[in-house]
Amino acid sequence: MKKVLVVDDSAFMRKLISDFLTASKQLEVIGIARNGEDAISKINKLRPDVVTLDVEMPRMNGIEALRRIMGECPVPVVMLSSTTREGAEETFKAMELGAVDFIAKPSGTISLDLHKVQDEIVEKVVAASKVNMTKMTKTYGKRKRSELKGSSRQANGTELTTASESNWSMNSPKIILIGTSTGGPRALQQVLTELPPNLDAPVVVVQHMPPGFTRSLANRLDGQSVIKVKEAEHEEILQKGTAYIAPGGFHTKVVEFGSQLSIHLSKEEAPRNGHRPSVDILFESVSLIRDYGKIAVIMTGMGSDGSEGLIKLKERGEVRAIAESEESCIVFGMPKSAIATNLVDSVETIGDISQTIMKYML
Repeated sequence: MKKVLVVDDSAFMRKLISDFLTASKQLEVIGIARNGEDAISKINKLRPDVVTLDVEMPRMNGIEALRRIMGECPVPVVMLSSTTREGAEETFKAMELGAVDFIAKPSGTISLDLHKVQDEIVEKVVAASKVNMTKMTKTYGKRKRSELKGSSRQANGTELTTASESNWSMNSPKIILIGTSTGGPRALQQVLTELPPNLDAPVVVVQHMPPGFTRSLANRLDGQSVIKVKEAEHEEILQKGTAYIAPGGFHTKVVEFGSQLSIHLSKEEAPRNGHRPSVDILFESVSLIRDYGKIAVIMTGMGSDGSEGLIKLKERGEVRAIAESEESCIVFGMPKSAIATNLVDSVETIGDISQTIMKYML
């Protein structure tokens, strides 16, 4: 069993969260803390495998507590946040500081309906408990090619097919598709900020995230990138050099609109594999588009979202697929599943994904 410390200033919330985690039979709550100072003391004393940490607390809030935890006693942390704009901003600060993931409280700081996200809490805490903290605490960045262990190789060490070895058309227009989940905000920051301002293709991103957070993510990435980054809007025409973040709560498709491509948002379809937006649905929609070269990227995340969509993409057109390597993944679920299809062209550490995208753009 994995050991959990629950940190929240509300006794009611501490009790609910503890009950949810204990009922899972996979987790043992070994302690509770009511503020950041108490949390740091308990982490040093109890040595939990994972911590749930409320963003909004008195004396020392969740952000300051997380900063100290990562500096003094690094441990996987899952944040609990309100869905306000301020809550979303604080959540992304937490992700940048090293939090593994976050859970949005359904109705504010004290959520009487927290049971709505009970399964999500358990799933994310279990996943976080398995994370290698060296991947969370190191700074993303470029490294020498000689230092990369997994680049352009499958898990078994065999070389993958490259674009130059196949009938990839250099002259067709391109669209770039990115799917990611746990650990995705930091991975997206690494990749999108390294794409050039003259990028000759639009980028459409599915990041598993609830409503109320994707706009803040897009705005944050836009301020860090030389390409434009925005939350996708229904029926807008895709522009080259712009990355579109699928809004939380909506399936996002790309459809042909005359000679152009357009975003289609929908709540009509149920979540796929528990997700709306779903990477599979995005990929499947783009598989129907003719005369485009598609660059599909699957990065860190739990589960297998994107693999079925990748199969559809490969069945129906010119596609180059990139998966993030286990070496740099926070959670090697989605990329592992994609690699298992034997349809991935290149496996790259996070620091080389943007470079590989541009290789396929040439």
